[in-house]
Amino acid sequence: MPDLKNKISMTLKDQPQQKLEIMQANYSNSKSILQQLSPFVYWAQTEKQITLKIELKDAKGLHIEFTSNALNFKAKGYGARGLNEYQFYIEFYALINSEESYFRVIDSKIECIIKKSEKSWWPRLVATPQKPHWLKIDFDRWHIEDDRLDEKPRDIRQDYYREYERLQKEEIGYIKESTKTVYMVFYNFAQFIGYLYILCVICILYYRDGPDVISKTYEYVGNAMKFVQLLQFLEVLHPIFGYTKGSPLIPLAQVMGRNFVLFLMIEWEERMQTKPVVFYLFIIWSLVEVIRYPYYLTAIAKMPLAFLTWMRYTIWIPLYPMGILCEGIIILRNIPYFEETKRFSVEMPNQFNFAFDMPTFLKIYLLGFLLPGSYMLVTHMAKSRAMKLGKKRFIRAAKD
Repeated sequence: MPDLKNKISMTLKDQPQQKLEIMQANYSNSKSILQQLSPFVYWAQTEKQITLKIELKDAKGLHIEFTSNALNFKAKGYGARGLNEYQFYIEFYALINSEESYFRVIDSKIECIIKKSEKSWWPRLVATPQKPHWLKIDFDRWHIEDDRLDEKPRDIRQDYYREYERLQKEEIGYIKESTKTVYMVFYNFAQFIGYLYILCVICILYYRDGPDVISKTYEYVGNAMKFVQLLQFLEVLHPIFGYTKGSPLIPLAQVMGRNFVLFLMIEWEERMQTKPVVFYLFIIWSLVEVIRYPYYLTAIAKMPLAFLTWMRYTIWIPLYPMGILCEGIIILRNIPYFEETKRFSVEMPNQFNFAFDMPTFLKIYLLGFLLPGSYMLVTHMAKSRAMKLGKKRFIRAAKD
């Protein structure tokens, strides 16, 4: 019995010492793990290779080992935790060609070019679904020249945009849009709301007051129309700065023509503001735009709608000639007014020895600018319609 008591007493005395030893061992292991620092590593891929960018400055004792399915890295340098020894081990999603893979030291980083064994697109870099916290996606390197033989660089974000969006969502929790895309969404949406507002106001007032509202159209929605038409000058700049494709000449001709009629023919001549032709012209312009801008929004979102595409490239067939006719009528009706008021005309003698007759200019504008410009615009739209609504393209869009 005394022996049993002594054993129990010795056991109780040894427990705190054992706990202390366990805690010290755990602390030593934790300290060892913490000392194994890893630098930030950014990766990107093409079908043929993986690119790793390792953020480590002034690397010394560099050791990089490629195997058939992994990479082992170890070096001392300035990283995220200052001057320390950094290391990491990556087991790849698929096999690589270790013989053709290589690395190079560039400025404050180390770049590894890893050749894939088979040409394919990897859903992730590492073998396990859970990636290390220090491994990031290098979104800046997605826009590269994939094929050196191509005349133009390829944008992998366009070639594999679904994979790109999925990786973005996994990395940062949401799909990051470019500044250009965000701007184009806001611009097209704002213009759509503006023209929809004009169209709704005209229709509601006509429903409420009947034909009496026709002469007051410019009074009610003139300011709104001037605002959205001035904004359309941005569409001339969009292709110049690469926001949209195509030539700036077509939007320039259309925007200049509309604003010439709106500001010089209607705004400056009050008697024209009450004419029924202004009512019809505003409806035509608004109908065209409430179809065009939603079409652009769906194109930006990569969600084309077959019916909206058909409307965009069909509704212009009746509306464009009607709009050109209304613009021509407004200019013709203004010629007697400008002959009477001499507005914008310059008579001699004057200090510049220069004469300008506005009514004559309007006649020349009708024959030399409006008609040829309209022909150019209609021809452009006809070609675009044939391109967008070709039989194969339209069937494909309907299936999507």
